[in-house]
Amino acid sequence: MDHVPENLVGSVEPSTEKKVSSFSRPGLPPHLWFVISAIFHSLGPSFAVLLFPAVGILGMAWLRIASAALVFMLVSHPLRLLRSLDREQQKLLVTFGIALAAMNCCFYMALSKLPISVVVAIEFSGTITVALYGLKTVRNYGALLLAVAGVFILINAKWSTNAVGLAWAFANGCLFVLYIVLGHRVARLSPDGAISRLGAATFVAFLAVSPIGLRQAVQVMQKPVLLLAGLGVGVCASVIPYVCDQLAMSRLPRSSFALFLALLPAIATMIGAIVLKQIPRPRDIAGLAFVMAGVALHRPAERNNDENQKPSTMRLESNDAETDHV
Repeated sequence: MDHVPENLVGSVEPSTEKKVSSFSRPGLPPHLWFVISAIFHSLGPSFAVLLFPAVGILGMAWLRIASAALVFMLVSHPLRLLRSLDREQQKLLVTFGIALAAMNCCFYMALSKLPISVVVAIEFSGTITVALYGLKTVRNYGALLLAVAGVFILINAKWSTNAVGLAWAFANGCLFVLYIVLGHRVARLSPDGAISRLGAATFVAFLAVSPIGLRQAVQVMQKPVLLLAGLGVGVCASVIPYVCDQLAMSRLPRSSFALFLALLPAIATMIGAIVLKQIPRPRDIAGLAFVMAGVALHRPAERNNDENQKPSTMRLESNDAETDHV
């Protein structure tokens, strides 16, 4: 796919950009931002599972997105931002927001029926398609084969026992691929505007999820403890990981980011065991070992930082250039 046109960059209002610029130029390496994101991607949903009986599945999805939208409104102005963008950027953010809403709902529906380690493993499996765009070496194809084998070992026992849960999990995996692709486009529009654009997309997600999730969430509005717990889960599950994702995506090639997601099943398994008492079986550990072996074997493509080099020349000189296309 083509690079984002340069005329799409810098259309955000200066006041909004100034407010979020301090978040957009981190001193930490992108790999560390990814690790923080991976931990909270599993920690927040694990806490959410504990609240399902009291809040409802879709009600919890609404609280997650609503709390994220509220936090982002404190550091940006989503409506003002959306009005200031051109039509192409508006379409991108609206699509990204709708994908976020649908992904969260499918994710929680899957969590209500399957262990978090299995759901996250399936979520990762969809990213293999993304990784293939930028990884062309035999070594990296071998890494992908190991990761795929590990994922199928993890989910094999679930095919015949919980088809509905697997259907939700695979729907979530497809939407997660869309999240990665669109998330990179949003992050690369302008490094200084990544967080403000994420806030606008989260506001769109809030509007999209309200018709199906608000009715369940209303029942906790008069229960302060449950409401605060739900909002806290939303911050842990959405705000922290999504911000860290943007900070990592803006500095990592898309294919490298997708391969690093192989860590998510292992992290999810550990957090699931600690928070939800979902103790992995020997088969699960074997599957995770395959996934981790794939990550160890993988060598990410390096980004080409020469901005003056023409895209056509970059494609001829190195496969790494493909990782810079979104």
